[in-house]
Amino acid sequence: MSIDMSQFHQVFFEECFEGLEAMESGLLSLDIGDIDSEVINTIFRAAHSIKGGSGTFGFTVVAEYTHIMETLLDEMRDGRRPVTKQAVDVLLGSVDCLREMLTSIQNEEDVNMVSAAKHQAALEIELNGSAGNAPEAVKIDKVAPIAAPLKPEEITEIDEEQGWKIAFCPYLNLLKTGNDPVRLFRELNGLGEFTSNVNIQDIPPFDELDPEECNISWELKLVTEAKEAAIREIFSWVEDDCALEITPLSKPKKVKKPKITPTAPVVEVVTATPDVVESVAKKAAVVVESDPSKNTPKASSSIRVDTDKIDTLINMVGEVVITQSMLGLIGENFTMDKVGQLKRGLAQLERHTRDLQQSVMNIRMLPISFVFSRFPRLVHDISTQLHKKITLKLVGENTEVDKAVVELINDPLVHLIRNSLDHGIEMPAERIAAGKPEMGTIELKAYHRGGHIVIEIVDDGRGMDKAKLLAKAIEKGLVDEATIMSDKQILELIFMPGFSTAEKLTDISGRGVGMDVVRRNIQSLGGNIDIISELGKGSTIAIHLPLTLAILDGQSVAVGDETYIVPLVSIIESINITEKMLNKVAGKGETFKLRSEYLPIIRMREIFNVKSGAATKSNEGVIVVVEGQGALCGFLVDELLGQQQVVIKSLEANYRRVEGVSGATILGDGSVALILDVPGLVRLSVR
Repeated sequence: MSIDMSQFHQVFFEECFEGLEAMESGLLSLDIGDIDSEVINTIFRAAHSIKGGSGTFGFTVVAEYTHIMETLLDEMRDGRRPVTKQAVDVLLGSVDCLREMLTSIQNEEDVNMVSAAKHQAALEIELNGSAGNAPEAVKIDKVAPIAAPLKPEEITEIDEEQGWKIAFCPYLNLLKTGNDPVRLFRELNGLGEFTSNVNIQDIPPFDELDPEECNISWELKLVTEAKEAAIREIFSWVEDDCALEITPLSKPKKVKKPKITPTAPVVEVVTATPDVVESVAKKAAVVVESDPSKNTPKASSSIRVDTDKIDTLINMVGEVVITQSMLGLIGENFTMDKVGQLKRGLAQLERHTRDLQQSVMNIRMLPISFVFSRFPRLVHDISTQLHKKITLKLVGENTEVDKAVVELINDPLVHLIRNSLDHGIEMPAERIAAGKPEMGTIELKAYHRGGHIVIEIVDDGRGMDKAKLLAKAIEKGLVDEATIMSDKQILELIFMPGFSTAEKLTDISGRGVGMDVVRRNIQSLGGNIDIISELGKGSTIAIHLPLTLAILDGQSVAVGDETYIVPLVSIIESINITEKMLNKVAGKGETFKLRSEYLPIIRMREIFNVKSGAATKSNEGVIVVVEGQGALCGFLVDELLGQQQVVIKSLEANYRRVEGVSGATILGDGSVALILDVPGLVRLSVR
């Protein structure tokens, strides 16, 4: 019986990428010189799972590459090999290589054999000691099928080989007896040059699979001078649990044969020394063209959901069905004396619908650890590159947020953490001179506040020099020298396009662009960003985001005969006013004095060209005080209608982008209301 294994590929790739994250996290947590068997076992199990799955699905190059990693990890956990920084760095590089290989296979593209060759050679050097003690050759296997024309005029000679062909077919119960084929292969590898091909035997349907049954057989090739008896001795432990056939390798005379000109990476044999690693890359470059854009995994369209959430959803659906049945019976035999019963049924339906909505939204919620888990590696690599000592602390990793937010917040966070690493944390000598510990700290934390999630990046670095920021802004002509600015307004200068105080450009940060893009991206998610910084003490950057991008808590406001929605997160307060309370500033519009501060006023009728409603008094209105772009502003509307949750519909996808509007929603009466883009409107007010 055969089954289509491709139907399980998506689950396989998801589990592989999760395993790679677990390996990376474990490697970063290892203490150099200290063998933490529990952590190494976790890393080993992840590698073993990737190798086993790759072999099952026929991704031989991944399975064989991971086998070398597994051997190195096995020696570490057994205490035969110390945990060194060099070994950890090599394994981290191998994790990157595996991620690249799996991404290419997932995208149905050729694997970059340049990278594979370099990383595998580095693994072999680490596994076998110094270059002088390394084995004579390292085998780099193929991954993509070779489909190339034969060119008869190109000929080569093949040498005689001495060794054995081994057909090894374990019985289903082999693993249950405690035997591990990997250990057998390791012994064979010690006798000579060892290669293998994996065959997948007929397997039962997926729901009948037994993970302890061995459904794989191997065709082995061992080039060696060892006798057959030595090989049979290795297999003596499993002779009752397998079918075994050992035959000599053929010894053909030297002959000429057509040489294949490959269009895909092929097997290379290279000497495992550092200088040859570079040589392998050059040789592979002849037949491989690497496109960095191809290394991006396909966006996952699936979510792993806790069964408790599914059970809650099913229960909610059951309640809705019962209520619907009750209302159906009332409708079939409706009389006026059943009005009270109908109202109670509708109230119950409303409650169940609200609970059902909450249950459905909970399914889209993922822990923020899906984002946070990527940053320990980033901090490790960049701090090493900058020769700084920096530790990253993660707080609130289990805080849940909408999947769409998880997918979109990564890039802004990467930029902010890079800035902290490059500009925030000082060099060790500078920190010691300032009376600080040599080790700098960056804290990445998440927590809920009201109906929003707050993500903070806190560092104990040098902080921001407000005087320097202001001087740079004046120098660039962004701020008038006579302008009096508060500390908060000065810090907001870093979000101006092209603004930078970096004294030199680096490949990490300081290119004069970025922070304005970070703010724009966060605002596109319906959030905002704030900065608190103290010179010599450090900085805190706080990002406020909605828990979900599908539903919004909003305040309905009337502007003429139209209804608009203002996001509640942006509203500070609302004030009833008359025209006499507004102040006109020549050439700069209108302002309203709120306590000791003058706020710019935006008349919503003028912005959206709305005619006055018949019932609206032109000399009265309501100012909705909002915060956007780090400043306060007043929206002048006709009336507050009430607060409600609204379902966000993309205006850009269904119509076109409208400045000052972030989306639309459908109200209970079927009419459409526009959702205001507060930061966008504030930008309009300062033009």
